[in-house]
Amino acid sequence: MKKIFLFALVSISLFSCKKKENVSNEVLDAQIAITKSADSAKTIAKEAWTYAFSMAMNYRTMHLYALDKTYPDYAGGFNKFKHYDKIFTAKDTAVVTPNNDTPYSWAILNLADEPVVLEVPEVKDRYYSFQFVDLYTFNFAYVGSRETGDKAGKYLIAGPDWKGEKPNGIDKVIQSETNLVTLLGRTELKMAAGDIENVKKLQSQYKLSLLHEFTKETAPAHKEFTLPYPEFNQVDLGSSAFIGLTNNLLQYTSLNPAETELREKFAKIGIVPGKKFDPSQYTPEVLKAITEGAQEAGKELKDGTDKLANATDLFGTREMINGDYTKRALGAAAGLFGNTKEEAVYIGTRSDKANNFMSGKNKYVIRFPKGQTPPDKYFWSITLYELPSRYLVNNPINRYSIGDRTTGLKYEVNGDLVIYIQHEAPKGKESNWIPAPKDAFYYLIRIYGPDESILNGTWKAPQPEQVK
Repeated sequence: MKKIFLFALVSISLFSCKKKENVSNEVLDAQIAITKSADSAKTIAKEAWTYAFSMAMNYRTMHLYALDKTYPDYAGGFNKFKHYDKIFTAKDTAVVTPNNDTPYSWAILNLADEPVVLEVPEVKDRYYSFQFVDLYTFNFAYVGSRETGDKAGKYLIAGPDWKGEKPNGIDKVIQSETNLVTLLGRTELKMAAGDIENVKKLQSQYKLSLLHEFTKETAPAHKEFTLPYPEFNQVDLGSSAFIGLTNNLLQYTSLNPAETELREKFAKIGIVPGKKFDPSQYTPEVLKAITEGAQEAGKELKDGTDKLANATDLFGTREMINGDYTKRALGAAAGLFGNTKEEAVYIGTRSDKANNFMSGKNKYVIRFPKGQTPPDKYFWSITLYELPSRYLVNNPINRYSIGDRTTGLKYEVNGDLVIYIQHEAPKGKESNWIPAPKDAFYYLIRIYGPDESILNGTWKAPQPEQVK
């Protein structure tokens, strides 16, 4: 059976934030001669493209939220929240695979000048989390129910070069390897009518402030970078132009000691932080080879994504990814901003138990035997999406998901839980019905705070069965 195992987008411990011993990018500023070997250039370009892909995809979103004033969800600049404070319906087509479990709070942080302070209120009897994603796309920290509990807190998020002391009133310093950071908040929306207002109230209490504002001191001097913020052009990833975007983005990173030799290798095709990409510095043969290397890497990534069966280990800290940049790129391609598995897991399928693609022309059931619903610390849900659009399903009862928080859910006499998936209402079983579209669809099971049995594969999700 072909399954899709995904972490949610737009769904650990708070890893130690002790500052790492990072090597300055300046070690690569020395002139390194560009290779004259086309074969060498192609090999290096393939590796470098895979390394840079996740940064490019991350920056695409960063640019939209923080720099593109024409984007409908523009946040107003860096270090500002964009809250999603509504219930998604089938009419919402701005994003694919939306969910009504955890409305989002997005912010793009720029830590180059100074740290930013995140303040969160006390959050009782409700799951919430803030996921910290650096420019490389490593999930380097979490704040929220699972990691820091329900108490109010103030957290200082610092860039790689900050060497200050923890200010009074700050609970913890969280240090990033990069100056650009994606902050993704999720707040549980309960099934009770009108709960979106409670979510809005909490979102209004999530606050971001610059460190000098928090301490009421003078703002530091603004740091200028050699290259300005680039526009994001997808087409650049299909040619040697990816070098220019990579050089720009590397300005906002620190160099981890484990990558010193790798970055020295990349410099042989002109990948150096802050260096302007100049095609005239390359021979035509080398430039062509770099483009071929980028395109081959892109094709291999697409092939890998198409064959992906389990995304459980594609997201996490630098230590968890452990130098596997292909894995990191797969994560960015399959589910950018996926949660680290200890926080949330998404399991889905578009095929039934007989390995046939599901369609609203048929009727299906998902049967959870007694005591075998998804084991979780917080909650779980099942959400249906039309294909190929991946939007929510328009339906007469405005039910877009079903799960352990659904009011009126009924269990069988023997304790089993049966979920009915079909286009027409199942007579007498409406309480356990999630409406399907007329044609192709798939679903995701979202599990927040997954039990160890899910993480180690002991618990298996039941497969949908076609019924008459």
